[in-house]
Amino acid sequence: MILVTGGAGLLGHELITQLLAQGKTVRAIYNRTPLAEFHSAALEQMPCDILDVIGLEEAMQGVEQVYHCAAIVSFDPGRKREMFRINIEGTANVVNAALDAGVKKMVHVSSVSALGRLREDALVNETMNWTEETSNSNYGKSKYLSELEVWRGISEGLDAVIVNPTIILGAGDWNASSSKIFRSVYNEFPWYTEGITGLVDVRDVATVMIRLMDSPVTGERFIVSAENRSYRDLFNLVAKAFGKKEPYKKVTPFIANVVRRLEAIKSRLTGKEPLVTRETAITAMAKVNFDNRKLLGILPGFSYRSMEETVTDTCAALQQKLNSR
Repeated sequence: MILVTGGAGLLGHELITQLLAQGKTVRAIYNRTPLAEFHSAALEQMPCDILDVIGLEEAMQGVEQVYHCAAIVSFDPGRKREMFRINIEGTANVVNAALDAGVKKMVHVSSVSALGRLREDALVNETMNWTEETSNSNYGKSKYLSELEVWRGISEGLDAVIVNPTIILGAGDWNASSSKIFRSVYNEFPWYTEGITGLVDVRDVATVMIRLMDSPVTGERFIVSAENRSYRDLFNLVAKAFGKKEPYKKVTPFIANVVRRLEAIKSRLTGKEPLVTRETAITAMAKVNFDNRKLLGILPGFSYRSMEETVTDTCAALQQKLNSR
């Protein structure tokens, strides 16, 4: 039995898809909404909040492998407390339940944010960690502290591997997380930045996680990133795939500051999460490159999809969803 947390998210959904395709038996826990898209006798769904210690103990019964994908990704200062509880306390609960249940191995989904990604003068690799000087986000801090819970579990006898993906792209809910990029370009949002970041296909991240789980590797962390690209390059690829106008207005630090202040006011008035915050503005303008060589060195035969393939496939899938409404 394989347990997956966060199965309703972009990565968790793809992971379950691949596991079922391989004939595996999967138990997926969900907090609010069951995974309606799956119709397989090999998938057991169980309502469970990762803050529920007793529920997690029940979910771990008979489980040999755990993929911990559940987390909150937010750059809204108003969600800091909630995010820290889910990402840190929730991970501690998952680790403790796995240890108590005698789980053979766990793969924990972290983020490159936990590495302290604001390092424009250096290639970011797995030896680096979050610090106040190298990270602008509470999200990054929460993921770094959640990793410490996994390392604690490893020291207590749990076999585990940590993956640190860059921005994950795929055809999920384009009102959530990184998929918002596709919605913005589809709606011909005119602004772009010249920041640089790592990008990776959700299918590749899921494949990497399964291969690491089935390998003898433990007590290691791996950056999972296909390419380093500018946001402008990514936006232009998406615009071309959708047949939309490319963004043509460059965001300057002054404009970014004005927009985030306006978004903060709008958020207070509407109660909705701001589209741009101080954290996202800084991140979008930073030029950061990630080193993916460690993972490629231990997974023979594995190669990443190109961003052209990823964007083309994602846009086609999203367009199909729009057409079916």
